Amino acid sequence: MPEDKHTDRNIALESVRVTEVVAIAASQFMGGGDEQSADQAAVAAMHDALRKLVIDGTICIGEGTPDETDKLFSGEKIGTGDGPKMDIALVALEGKSVVARGGPNAMTVIAMAEDGGFLNVPNIYMDKIAVGPGLPEGVVDLDRRPSENLQALSEAKGVPVSDLVVCMLDRPRHGKLIAKVRDAGARMRLILDGDVSGVISASQVGAGVDLFLGIGGAPQGVLAAAALRGVGGQMQGRLIYRNKNDKVEAGKAGIEDFDRKYSAEEMASGNVTFAATGITYSAMLEGVRLFPGGAITHSMVWRSVTGTLRYVEGHHNFTRQSTTG
Repeated sequence: MPEDKHTDRNIALESVRVTEVVAIAASQFMGGGDEQSADQAAVAAMHDALRKLVIDGTICIGEGTPDETDKLFSGEKIGTGDGPKMDIALVALEGKSVVARGGPNAMTVIAMAEDGGFLNVPNIYMDKIAVGPGLPEGVVDLDRRPSENLQALSEAKGVPVSDLVVCMLDRPRHGKLIAKVRDAGARMRLILDGDVSGVISASQVGAGVDLFLGIGGAPQGVLAAAALRGVGGQMQGRLIYRNKNDKVEAGKAGIEDFDRKYSAEEMASGNVTFAATGITYSAMLEGVRLFPGGAITHSMVWRSVTGTLRYVEGHHNFTRQSTTG
Protein backbone atom coordinates (compact mmCIF):
# COMPACT_ATOMS: atom_id res chain seq x y z
CA MET A 1 0.00 0.00 0.00
CA PRO A 2 1.19 3.56 -0.58
CA GLU A 3 2.77 5.44 2.26
CA ASP A 4 1.13 8.75 1.31
CA LYS A 5 -1.81 9.19 3.70
CA HIS A 6 -3.93 11.10 1.19
CA THR A 7 -3.50 8.38 -1.43
CA ASP A 8 -4.22 5.72 1.19
CA ARG A 9 -7.50 7.38 2.13
CA ASN A 10 -8.44 7.70 -1.53
CA ILE A 11 -7.89 3.97 -2.01
CA ALA A 12 -10.23 3.29 0.92
CA LEU A 13 -12.96 5.44 -0.62
CA GLU A 14 -12.43 3.94 -4.07
CA SER A 15 -12.71 0.46 -2.55
CA VAL A 16 -16.15 1.38 -1.20
CA ARG A 17 -17.20 2.70 -4.59
CA VAL A 18 -16.26 -0.65 -6.11
CA THR A 19 -18.30 -2.66 -3.61
CA GLU A 20 -21.25 -0.27 -3.93
CA VAL A 21 -21.61 -0.81 -7.68
CA VAL A 22 -21.27 -4.58 -7.24
CA ALA A 23 -23.94 -4.66 -4.55
CA ILE A 24 -26.35 -2.67 -6.72
CA ALA A 25 -25.76 -4.99 -9.67
CA ALA A 26 -26.28 -8.16 -7.62
CA SER A 27 -29.34 -6.80 -5.82
CA GLN A 28 -31.28 -6.81 -9.11
CA PHE A 29 -31.43 -10.60 -8.76
CA MET A 30 -32.40 -10.76 -5.09
CA GLY A 31 -35.07 -13.39 -4.52
CA GLY A 32 -35.21 -14.41 -8.18
CA GLY A 33 -33.91 -17.94 -7.66
CA ASP A 34 -31.07 -17.52 -10.16
CA GLU A 35 -27.77 -17.54 -8.30
CA GLN A 36 -25.70 -17.90 -11.48
CA SER A 37 -27.04 -14.66 -12.95
CA ALA A 38 -26.54 -12.86 -9.64
CA ASP A 39 -22.94 -14.03 -9.48
CA GLN A 40 -22.23 -13.14 -13.10
CA ALA A 41 -23.63 -9.65 -12.60
CA ALA A 42 -21.49 -9.13 -9.49
CA VAL A 43 -18.31 -10.38 -11.17
CA ALA A 44 -18.86 -8.25 -14.28
CA ALA A 45 -19.58 -5.13 -12.21
CA MET A 46 -16.52 -5.60 -10.00
CA HIS A 47 -14.25 -6.29 -12.95
CA ASP A 48 -15.43 -3.15 -14.74
CA ALA A 49 -15.03 -0.99 -11.62
CA LEU A 50 -11.55 -2.30 -10.82
CA ARG A 51 -10.35 -1.76 -14.39
CA LYS A 52 -10.89 1.98 -13.90
CA LEU A 53 -8.99 2.31 -10.62
CA VAL A 54 -5.70 4.20 -10.85
CA ILE A 55 -3.64 1.36 -9.41
CA ASP A 56 -1.13 -1.22 -10.58
CA GLY A 57 -3.08 -4.13 -9.15
CA THR A 58 -2.77 -7.90 -9.13
CA ILE A 59 -5.63 -10.15 -8.04
CA CYS A 60 -4.24 -12.67 -5.55
CA ILE A 61 -7.49 -14.06 -4.18
CA GLY A 62 -10.10 -14.01 -6.93
CA GLU A 63 -12.97 -15.94 -8.46
CA GLY A 64 -10.83 -18.88 -9.55
CA THR A 65 -8.04 -19.78 -11.95
CA PRO A 66 -7.79 -18.52 -15.56
CA ASP A 67 -9.19 -21.91 -16.62
CA GLU A 68 -12.26 -21.38 -14.43
CA THR A 69 -13.17 -17.76 -15.17
CA ASP A 70 -12.26 -15.02 -17.62
CA LYS A 71 -12.78 -12.22 -15.09
CA LEU A 72 -11.25 -11.60 -11.66
CA PHE A 73 -9.07 -14.70 -11.84
CA SER A 74 -6.12 -15.10 -9.52
CA GLY A 75 -3.05 -13.56 -11.13
CA GLU A 76 -4.99 -11.11 -13.30
CA LYS A 77 -3.52 -7.64 -13.63
CA ILE A 78 -6.17 -5.02 -12.89
CA GLY A 79 -6.42 -1.24 -12.80
CA THR A 80 -4.99 1.36 -15.16
CA GLY A 81 -1.42 0.22 -14.50
CA ASP A 82 -0.56 3.58 -12.97
CA GLY A 83 -0.58 4.50 -9.30
CA PRO A 84 0.37 2.34 -6.33
CA LYS A 85 1.30 -1.31 -6.75
CA MET A 86 -0.93 -3.55 -4.67
CA ASP A 87 -2.42 -6.98 -4.26
CA ILE A 88 -6.17 -7.53 -4.22
CA ALA A 89 -8.33 -10.16 -2.52
CA LEU A 90 -12.03 -10.26 -3.28
CA VAL A 91 -15.31 -12.10 -3.26
CA ALA A 92 -17.60 -10.38 -5.73
CA LEU A 93 -20.67 -12.04 -4.26
CA GLU A 94 -20.52 -13.79 -0.92
CA GLY A 95 -23.78 -15.64 -0.56
CA LYS A 96 -24.92 -16.50 -4.09
CA SER A 97 -27.57 -18.90 -2.85
CA VAL A 98 -28.62 -16.37 -0.21
CA VAL A 99 -29.27 -13.70 -2.84
CA ALA A 100 -31.19 -16.16 -4.99
CA ARG A 101 -33.42 -17.04 -2.02
CA GLY A 102 -33.72 -13.46 -0.81
CA GLY A 103 -32.11 -14.37 2.51
CA PRO A 104 -29.88 -12.33 4.85
CA ASN A 105 -26.10 -11.82 5.12
CA ALA A 106 -25.12 -11.50 1.44
CA MET A 107 -22.38 -8.96 0.77
CA THR A 108 -19.55 -8.05 -1.57
CA VAL A 109 -16.05 -7.65 -0.16
CA ILE A 110 -12.64 -6.47 -1.30
CA ALA A 111 -9.28 -6.04 0.42
CA MET A 112 -6.12 -4.37 -0.83
CA ALA A 113 -2.63 -4.80 0.57
CA GLU A 114 0.99 -4.09 -0.15
CA ASP A 115 2.65 -6.21 -2.80
CA GLY A 116 2.95 -9.71 -1.31
CA GLY A 117 0.66 -8.88 1.61
CA PHE A 118 -1.79 -11.77 1.18
CA LEU A 119 -1.09 -15.43 1.84
CA ASN A 120 -1.35 -17.31 -1.44
CA VAL A 121 -3.81 -20.16 -0.95
CA PRO A 122 -5.52 -22.51 -3.41
CA ASN A 123 -9.28 -22.94 -3.59
CA ILE A 124 -9.47 -25.61 -0.89
CA TYR A 125 -10.83 -25.66 2.67
CA MET A 126 -9.53 -23.95 5.79
CA ASP A 127 -10.36 -24.60 9.44
CA LYS A 128 -10.95 -21.27 11.20
CA ILE A 129 -11.45 -19.74 14.60
CA ALA A 130 -11.97 -16.03 15.23
CA VAL A 131 -12.89 -13.59 18.00
CA GLY A 132 -13.19 -9.83 18.20
CA PRO A 133 -10.88 -7.17 19.64
CA GLY A 134 -10.12 -6.35 23.26
CA LEU A 135 -9.39 -9.91 24.39
CA PRO A 136 -6.17 -11.45 25.75
CA GLU A 137 -3.82 -12.69 23.06
CA GLY A 138 -4.31 -16.41 22.45
CA VAL A 139 -7.62 -16.56 24.31
CA VAL A 140 -8.80 -19.18 21.80
CA ASP A 141 -6.81 -21.67 19.75
CA LEU A 142 -7.58 -24.10 16.92
CA ASP A 143 -5.82 -26.89 18.78
CA ARG A 144 -8.04 -26.69 21.86
CA ARG A 145 -11.37 -28.42 22.35
CA PRO A 146 -14.48 -26.26 21.85
CA SER A 147 -15.28 -26.54 25.56
CA GLU A 148 -11.82 -25.22 26.45
CA ASN A 149 -12.10 -22.29 24.06
CA LEU A 150 -15.56 -21.42 25.31
CA GLN A 151 -14.49 -21.56 28.95
CA ALA A 152 -11.49 -19.31 28.26
CA LEU A 153 -13.65 -16.89 26.30
CA SER A 154 -16.30 -16.75 29.01
CA GLU A 155 -13.66 -15.93 31.62
CA ALA A 156 -12.10 -13.25 29.41
CA LYS A 157 -15.47 -11.63 28.78
CA GLY A 158 -16.76 -12.09 32.30
CA VAL A 159 -19.94 -13.86 31.23
CA PRO A 160 -21.18 -17.44 31.60
CA VAL A 161 -20.67 -19.84 28.71
CA SER A 162 -24.44 -19.94 28.27
CA ASP A 163 -24.33 -16.27 27.21
CA LEU A 164 -21.84 -16.93 24.41
CA VAL A 165 -23.01 -17.19 20.79
CA VAL A 166 -20.98 -19.19 18.28
CA CYS A 167 -21.39 -18.56 14.56
CA MET A 168 -20.84 -21.44 12.14
CA LEU A 169 -21.74 -22.44 8.60
CA ASP A 170 -24.72 -24.80 8.59
CA ARG A 171 -23.06 -27.76 6.90
CA PRO A 172 -23.22 -31.54 7.49
CA ARG A 173 -19.46 -31.56 8.12
CA HIS A 174 -20.05 -29.45 11.23
CA GLY A 175 -22.51 -31.83 12.88
CA LYS A 176 -20.11 -33.09 15.57
CA LEU A 177 -18.66 -29.63 16.19
CA ILE A 178 -22.14 -28.14 16.64
CA ALA A 179 -22.96 -30.86 19.17
CA LYS A 180 -19.76 -30.15 21.13
CA VAL A 181 -20.52 -26.43 21.28
CA ARG A 182 -24.04 -27.07 22.53
CA ASP A 183 -22.84 -29.68 25.02
CA ALA A 184 -20.46 -27.04 26.41
CA GLY A 185 -23.47 -24.81 27.06
CA ALA A 186 -23.06 -22.14 24.37
CA ARG A 187 -25.64 -21.09 21.82
CA MET A 188 -25.38 -21.39 18.04
CA ARG A 189 -26.01 -19.04 15.16
CA LEU A 190 -25.98 -21.23 12.06
CA ILE A 191 -25.63 -19.38 8.76
CA LEU A 192 -26.43 -20.77 5.32
CA ASP A 193 -23.57 -19.05 3.52
CA GLY A 194 -20.90 -16.38 3.90
CA ASP A 195 -18.10 -17.23 6.31
CA VAL A 196 -16.39 -13.88 5.69
CA SER A 197 -19.46 -12.14 7.10
CA GLY A 198 -19.51 -14.73 9.89
CA VAL A 199 -15.96 -13.88 10.96
CA ILE A 200 -16.68 -10.15 10.73
CA SER A 201 -19.76 -10.58 12.92
CA ALA A 202 -17.56 -11.99 15.69
CA SER A 203 -15.62 -8.71 15.69
CA GLN A 204 -18.65 -6.39 15.89
CA VAL A 205 -20.18 -5.66 19.29
CA GLY A 206 -23.69 -5.16 17.95
CA ALA A 207 -23.72 -8.31 15.81
CA GLY A 208 -24.39 -10.63 18.74
CA VAL A 209 -21.65 -13.16 17.94
CA ASP A 210 -18.76 -14.01 20.27
CA LEU A 211 -16.87 -16.70 18.36
CA PHE A 212 -16.63 -18.01 14.82
CA LEU A 213 -15.74 -21.66 14.31
CA GLY A 214 -15.58 -24.16 11.50
CA ILE A 215 -14.39 -25.11 8.06
CA GLY A 216 -14.93 -22.92 5.00
CA GLY A 217 -13.07 -21.77 1.93
CA ALA A 218 -9.38 -20.91 2.27
CA PRO A 219 -9.65 -17.79 0.04
CA GLN A 220 -12.48 -16.55 2.23
CA GLY A 221 -10.25 -17.18 5.24
CA VAL A 222 -7.63 -14.79 3.87
CA LEU A 223 -10.30 -12.16 3.23
CA ALA A 224 -11.66 -12.60 6.75
CA ALA A 225 -8.15 -12.17 8.13
CA ALA A 226 -7.84 -8.92 6.18
CA ALA A 227 -11.08 -7.74 7.74
CA LEU A 228 -9.92 -8.54 11.27
CA ARG A 229 -6.62 -6.72 10.69
CA GLY A 230 -8.62 -3.50 10.65
CA VAL A 231 -10.53 -3.97 13.88
CA GLY A 232 -7.94 -5.84 15.90
CA GLY A 233 -9.62 -9.20 16.32
CA GLN A 234 -7.82 -12.54 16.50
CA MET A 235 -8.01 -15.38 14.02
CA GLN A 236 -6.28 -18.64 13.26
CA GLY A 237 -6.57 -20.73 10.11
CA ARG A 238 -5.20 -24.08 8.99
CA LEU A 239 -5.58 -25.55 5.52
CA ILE A 240 -7.64 -28.73 5.21
CA TYR A 241 -6.68 -31.36 2.63
CA ARG A 242 -9.41 -33.70 1.44
CA ASN A 243 -7.16 -35.59 -0.97
CA LYS A 244 -3.72 -35.65 -2.57
CA ASN A 245 -4.75 -33.11 -5.19
CA ASP A 246 -5.44 -30.53 -2.48
CA LYS A 247 -1.86 -30.91 -1.26
CA VAL A 248 -0.57 -30.64 -4.81
CA GLU A 249 -2.49 -27.39 -5.28
CA ALA A 250 -1.21 -26.08 -1.95
CA GLY A 251 2.35 -26.87 -3.00
CA LYS A 252 1.84 -25.00 -6.26
CA ALA A 253 0.65 -22.01 -4.24
CA GLY A 254 3.90 -22.03 -2.28
CA ILE A 255 2.67 -23.74 0.89
CA GLU A 256 5.56 -25.70 2.43
CA ASP A 257 4.32 -26.56 5.93
CA PHE A 258 1.01 -28.32 5.31
CA ASP A 259 0.08 -28.35 9.01
CA ARG A 260 0.91 -24.72 9.74
CA LYS A 261 -1.50 -22.67 11.81
CA TYR A 262 -1.72 -19.14 10.41
CA SER A 263 -2.61 -15.98 12.33
CA ALA A 264 -4.55 -13.09 10.82
CA GLU A 265 -1.29 -11.14 10.50
CA GLU A 266 0.33 -14.00 8.58
CA MET A 267 -2.59 -14.25 6.17
CA ALA A 268 -2.91 -10.50 5.57
CA SER A 269 0.24 -8.54 6.42
CA GLY A 270 1.31 -4.93 6.15
CA ASN A 271 -1.05 -2.05 5.49
CA VAL A 272 -4.45 -3.50 4.57
CA THR A 273 -7.62 -1.75 3.40
CA PHE A 274 -10.92 -3.64 3.61
CA ALA A 275 -14.36 -2.67 2.32
CA ALA A 276 -17.73 -4.43 2.21
CA THR A 277 -21.20 -3.44 1.04
CA GLY A 278 -24.36 -5.25 2.06
CA ILE A 279 -26.47 -6.80 -0.67
CA THR A 280 -29.13 -8.21 1.63
CA TYR A 281 -29.74 -7.32 5.27
CA SER A 282 -27.39 -8.49 8.02
CA ALA A 283 -26.75 -7.53 11.64
CA MET A 284 -23.82 -5.41 10.43
CA LEU A 285 -24.99 -3.92 7.15
CA GLU A 286 -28.29 -2.97 5.57
CA GLY A 287 -28.99 -4.44 2.18
CA VAL A 288 -29.40 -2.45 -1.02
CA ARG A 289 -32.65 -0.50 -1.09
CA LEU A 290 -33.78 0.25 -4.63
CA PHE A 291 -36.17 3.05 -5.48
CA PRO A 292 -37.26 4.58 -8.80
CA GLY A 293 -34.17 6.17 -10.32
CA GLY A 294 -31.73 5.21 -7.59
CA ALA A 295 -30.60 3.11 -4.65
CA ILE A 296 -29.28 3.37 -1.11
CA THR A 297 -26.26 1.28 -0.09
CA HIS A 298 -24.69 0.62 3.30
CA SER A 299 -20.97 -0.15 3.50
CA MET A 300 -18.13 -0.51 5.98
CA VAL A 301 -14.49 0.33 5.35
CA TRP A 302 -11.35 0.33 7.46
CA ARG A 303 -7.59 0.52 7.19
CA SER A 304 -5.28 -1.50 9.40
CA VAL A 305 -2.91 1.47 9.75
CA THR A 306 -5.52 3.45 11.70
CA GLY A 307 -7.94 0.78 12.92
CA THR A 308 -10.82 3.19 12.28
CA LEU A 309 -14.06 1.60 11.11
CA ARG A 310 -16.31 3.82 9.04
CA TYR A 311 -19.86 3.16 7.88
CA VAL A 312 -20.82 4.74 4.58
CA GLU A 313 -24.42 5.24 3.48
CA GLY A 314 -24.50 5.94 -0.24
CA HIS A 315 -27.48 7.59 -1.92
CA HIS A 316 -27.19 6.87 -5.65
CA ASN A 317 -29.14 8.89 -8.20
CA PHE A 318 -29.07 6.92 -11.44
CA THR A 319 -30.50 9.83 -13.42
CA ARG A 320 -27.57 12.13 -12.57
CA GLN A 321 -24.55 9.88 -12.18
CA SER A 322 -23.17 6.41 -12.67
CA THR A 323 -23.75 3.81 -9.97
CA THR A 324 -20.09 4.21 -8.99
CA GLY A 325 -20.34 7.94 -8.38
